[in-house]
Amino acid sequence: MEQPESNTMAENKPSGNEPAQSASPMRFIIIAVLLTLGLIWGGTTLYHSFLYEETDNAQIEGDVYPVISRIPGKVATVLGSDNQQVKQGDTLITLETPDYQIKRDIAEAALQNARASVLAAEANASAASATSHKQQADLHRSENLRHQDVISQAEFDAVHAGAEASSALHSAAAGEQSSAAAQVKLKEAELRNAELQLSYTTITAPASGHISKKSVEPGQYVAPGQQLIAIIGSSNLWVVANFKETQLEKIHPGLPVTIRVDAYPGKEFKGKIESISSGTGAKFSLLPPDNASGNFIKVAQRVPVKIVFTETPDNNHKLAAGMNVVVEVKVK
Repeated sequence: MEQPESNTMAENKPSGNEPAQSASPMRFIIIAVLLTLGLIWGGTTLYHSFLYEETDNAQIEGDVYPVISRIPGKVATVLGSDNQQVKQGDTLITLETPDYQIKRDIAEAALQNARASVLAAEANASAASATSHKQQADLHRSENLRHQDVISQAEFDAVHAGAEASSALHSAAAGEQSSAAAQVKLKEAELRNAELQLSYTTITAPASGHISKKSVEPGQYVAPGQQLIAIIGSSNLWVVANFKETQLEKIHPGLPVTIRVDAYPGKEFKGKIESISSGTGAKFSLLPPDNASGNFIKVAQRVPVKIVFTETPDNNHKLAAGMNVVVEVKVK
């Protein structure tokens, strides 16, 4: 009588395989969803690759205007500061002026002296001209008197010699007058140069933009050609994207470009290709590769492509030279 009870208890004991059997359909559903998402993502990526060429090797570029000194001198004042916005012609630096003022005064005095020499030379030339005319008239009268045998040959020779001497003096006076006039032009040029050198003591902004690098302080002695400040022109920015040479087959000027700046996630800027460089980036490096020497290793080169913005960025998304960007060129 006890055996049927054990059989009944065995029949009522739950089986351990039921949860596993119920979990199997859920696992298949998850795998199917993941595969579907993977196929959708892969198909979208593949389709996108046919329509666009993309690179993240790109940066925003801008005009960089160096502020340099054209003369040597000691810095008196520095009016520009880092990141300050300036306009073309604004005074940024002034140099000490006494030395150049003295040179200007010396040049001005030399010019006045040269002009006085011209007046003296003109007076001498006028006197020599009058003397020469008188001597020529006396010579003409002496010739007539000599033909009439009124004066002796010796007297005539004396008058003739005097006429020649006065003519020579007149020519010399005219030459001195021309030389004095040339000296005036020379001294005028020296005065202009001295005034120009004096004007160089005021260093102004060559273009409008923002001061991005200031390396000058009052009291510093600067040399000609030394860069003191760099100004980034804010009115003209563009993108230089370095595409692989294998990506250039379908890229040409005029194609539309989508620009995404790392600083503003989710924001897209519109642009277009303006030009493609005639040389790779490596060709213009400090040590360009020379495949004729050593072992040759083929490496895909990158070619700079200039992209300009077709829309003006708003004030909430200010762009700066050097920012990293990702560009997509629509090739189809």
